[in-house]
Amino acid sequence: MTDEQINNLKQALQFSPNNTVLRKMLAEALFNLTRYQEAENEYKTLLDIDSGADIKTGLAKCFYQLQKLEAAHILLDEILKQEPDHAEANYYFAKASFLRGDYKQAKLSYDIASSLNDDFEDDDFELQVNQKLRESGMAVANLADDLNENDDNFFADIEKPKINFSDVGGMDKVKEEIALKVIHPLNNPEIYKAFGKKIGGGILLYGPPGCGKTHIARATAGEIKANFISVGISDVLDMWQGNSEKNLHSLFQKARNSTPCVLFFDEVDAMGASRSDMRSNSSRFLINQFLEEMDGVKHSNEGVLIMAATNSPWYVDSAFRRSGRFDRIIFVSPPDATAREEILNIYLKDKPTEQIDNKAIVKSTEEFTGADMKALIDVAIESKLPESIKQNRVIPINTSDLKKAVSLVKSPTKEWFSSAKNYALYSNDGGQYDDILKYLNLKK
Repeated sequence: MTDEQINNLKQALQFSPNNTVLRKMLAEALFNLTRYQEAENEYKTLLDIDSGADIKTGLAKCFYQLQKLEAAHILLDEILKQEPDHAEANYYFAKASFLRGDYKQAKLSYDIASSLNDDFEDDDFELQVNQKLRESGMAVANLADDLNENDDNFFADIEKPKINFSDVGGMDKVKEEIALKVIHPLNNPEIYKAFGKKIGGGILLYGPPGCGKTHIARATAGEIKANFISVGISDVLDMWQGNSEKNLHSLFQKARNSTPCVLFFDEVDAMGASRSDMRSNSSRFLINQFLEEMDGVKHSNEGVLIMAATNSPWYVDSAFRRSGRFDRIIFVSPPDATAREEILNIYLKDKPTEQIDNKAIVKSTEEFTGADMKALIDVAIESKLPESIKQNRVIPINTSDLKKAVSLVKSPTKEWFSSAKNYALYSNDGGQYDDILKYLNLKK
């Protein structure tokens, strides 16, 4: 844009000072002409009219070019709390972090920016970052370099589950949704390949505690005869900087080297909490690493099914719900009457019983989860043990024993639904919690 065109824009703004389109054009033109101080002034004026992320990013870019690094860093950090996947903000956050000497943050933010938008691929900058990381002894350009896949313990945590869907009581809708995502692609690979659909992806299971989320994940692996890796918080989190990301990468590498494989993250909200709620940069690094691994930017996830469970989906960072990540979110509700009877039969199988009125027990356990049903039977068994030992013979469990046990088992579902109801009613963007409303008969 020429000086004459710049002057024309300025004259137009004298007659229409609140015209955001014209002022943004002027600010961008000044920035492109390296007139950064003038561009900064225009962006500041714009902020009084429009405080959107793009305007803030424009101002932050001016701060960066004028070497106001602290101001740029603070403003970009604020933008990314609101929009973690803003590509340009991530790119300039990487640049500002690099000049401030925070090379690890520079690397992570650059990787996010370049994965979101090819326009921000900057080979020279990436080379500089990697060089600084190597010099400082924190090289993360290729975490796989630190992994020894020939180590005897590398594959130690991989299971081959012996259970399948027939061992899971109820959950018919959950099984159907998992089948659409997992079983059909594996059984019909040529059809999916013809449509350009990859085998794998992500499933997020949510619901009250004790409803069988881990059980159905393990059964999924058994159903498709896949390997199974169960990941808890302690398997990932580490007190030393960088080790949590390394641990996470190692787990993904195990899965990639063991396909077909179900990689299951329990209590994923503890590892993937919303970045906007975080004060610690190290926690954000871990989430960024998690997202990069799920995207398969550097390593293919073909044949890896990533499953996760949470009791609190509203605390999971929204970036995880993007297509290609946890793109299927499934509500695992407490079992209905039919499912509770199936669960009862499964847990009573091979147990000494007599005169069990299944219908009566099912009717008295309306709010029970699968875990509650197991606890019910455990309590009933424990009530029979003293007398069995005393008489030196096995005394079978009966309906009366189970009914007495019902009053001793406290189900957590009421408390969970009390909290979940508020999120479903008032924070239900895109209808993601409609299943909760349907379960509570609050949605037709």
